Amino acid sequence: MKDIAIYGFGGCGRELACLINRNNRTNPTWNLIGFFDDGKKVGERNDYGCVLGGMKELNSWNQPLCIAFAICSPKILSRLTNSITNILLEFPNIISSDTVFMDENNLRMGKGNLVFSGSLISCNVQIGDFNIFNSMNIIGHDSTIGNYNICMPATKLSGMVMVGNENLFGVSSVVLQQIQIGNNTIVGANSLIINKTKDYMTYMGCPATIVHY
Repeated sequence: MKDIAIYGFGGCGRELACLINRNNRTNPTWNLIGFFDDGKKVGERNDYGCVLGGMKELNSWNQPLCIAFAICSPKILSRLTNSITNILLEFPNIISSDTVFMDENNLRMGKGNLVFSGSLISCNVQIGDFNIFNSMNIIGHDSTIGNYNICMPATKLSGMVMVGNENLFGVSSVVLQQIQIGNNTIVGANSLIINKTKDYMTYMGCPATIVHY
């Protein structure tokens, strides 16, 4: 088994620990050694392990270690992953054992992605690095997803959707087919995207429109 630690001590980190433990029951792969988090004290514990340190300690870790980032903010996720300098670290994809792949041989996926329980990924899908697909996500055929995107539970991306980088999709949000989502976009919970979005904007509603707050 390979040593793995989770970056992020909050709720997403605990859910990821559950996912790792659940996958291990059918396919023993990971030895979860604990958590890293800059906002917590070393030694602080939850039900799944203790805090080993922050970014400084992680970058000075002196043996091979796999790291999974459980950070549900695209900007913070991007900043943290780009702060890594330790060449001994690896960033595996952690995928729930119950994920449905319509054609696993026709899927291209980078590194550091998380796919939680109950999700479905269709055919001819391309996924970049460090994306989080929370439970019950659906990714339609011929879709392309960049890096550092967060899809909250029950997000649905229809076929031929193109997603850039650092976007946040709220709970039960839906993007219709052939729509392009650029960069740094927020889609609110229960919102329906029917047209191409503009970068750095927040969309809410059904159909979704730009909101300012």
